[in-house]
Amino acid sequence: MRLSVIGCGYLGAVHAAAMASIGHEVVGIDVDQRKIDALSKGLAPFFEPGLQEILTEGIASGRLSFTTDMGAASGAQVHFVGVGTPQQKDGYAADMTYVNAAVDELIPHLSPGDIVAGKSTVPVGTAATLAERVTPTGATLVWNPEFLREGWAVQDTVDPDRLVAGVPAGPDGERAADILREVYHPSVAKNTPFIVTDYATAELVKVAANAFLATKISFINAMAEIAEVTGADVTQLADAIGHDARIGRRFLGAGIGFGGGCLPKDIRAFAARAEELGRGESVGFLREVDAINMRRRDRAVELVVNAMGGSVFEKKVAVLGAAFKPHSDDIRDSPALDVAVRLHGLGADVIVTDPAAIENARRIHPQLSYAEERDDAIRDADAVVLVTEWDEYRRELPAEHASTLTTGRIVVDGRNGLDADAWRAAGWTYYGMGRP
Repeated sequence: MRLSVIGCGYLGAVHAAAMASIGHEVVGIDVDQRKIDALSKGLAPFFEPGLQEILTEGIASGRLSFTTDMGAASGAQVHFVGVGTPQQKDGYAADMTYVNAAVDELIPHLSPGDIVAGKSTVPVGTAATLAERVTPTGATLVWNPEFLREGWAVQDTVDPDRLVAGVPAGPDGERAADILREVYHPSVAKNTPFIVTDYATAELVKVAANAFLATKISFINAMAEIAEVTGADVTQLADAIGHDARIGRRFLGAGIGFGGGCLPKDIRAFAARAEELGRGESVGFLREVDAINMRRRDRAVELVVNAMGGSVFEKKVAVLGAAFKPHSDDIRDSPALDVAVRLHGLGADVIVTDPAAIENARRIHPQLSYAEERDDAIRDADAVVLVTEWDEYRRELPAEHASTLTTGRIVVDGRNGLDADAWRAAGWTYYGMGRP
């Protein structure tokens, strides 16, 4: 099948390459010439495990191409729209400028029978409005939300845990759902759940999933706040309640909270949309979810300052991590970088290291110092702060080895990912999040 993918950022580039990898002929379209030039050469514009391989293979096979010309979408049977919906600069609502522009530019190139499949995370009600512009062309709009985890995006696209298609009522909607089943034929053949809904439900599925995940993370971080004033251990608490099948242990890891380009802005946009609908009270708790999340960054900085006797001025602090999560070079709303920048602002000599995100971090925060190698960052540090749980910091950094690099012997574990007993046995003063 011939497909077009409008928008070649994180979502679009992965989707285009993944669709080519399962046999489709795909053209990716974006207004950013530099991005298109890189992708056309088979160069992944960001770090995502597995992307470089399927991108290279797709270009070499001839099934995958990239251009800035929207006219290249002509002749495609399905057009995926995956442009960004950032938070508005003057509020919490989603900025729909790019989605609207992409659809408006695509409309002249649509033919009767085409499918326009929205993948962007949008406020509920968006699809119904866009359908009014798409339907007169004879094309059908569907909403096909993505559920990508950064670091696992290729796998989540090629082998998703569910597929959702929001379609209009009637024969056009039924036909559109059948065409999407053809697009995702390998997953459908494996009996991956394929859920057909109306537009509003499909839009809500994505934001509801993100809101639930954010709430679970902030819940355990709220328990960490209570643990810190009672002497309880939040990790043992999480283990205990995680055995309850109704709760589960996943995402009950207390730490400095979530970040990235999706979760924070999506829950804020969801709350803003609920206010517009006159139901702000229904998701009012998301404001506190957001507030708890931001407070954990404050707490990490506070732990470092207290550990240093009340001041980090002219103290060398090694910050392990810059990306908002491991297996990614994404620094958007990164808790790790936020902590590093705050410590720098307090006068610390901050040295940041990360396996993938240093260049991105240096471009946005040139005031910080950076070390390519983990050991170079730790060497002679007065304190070490773990803020992104890469394996080379959690599992591959023995406390005894760290002891050979510095006499600082203070470690603040912002992700509760280290073996506290092992670090204490090696002579370190260990501070965790919500741990005695």
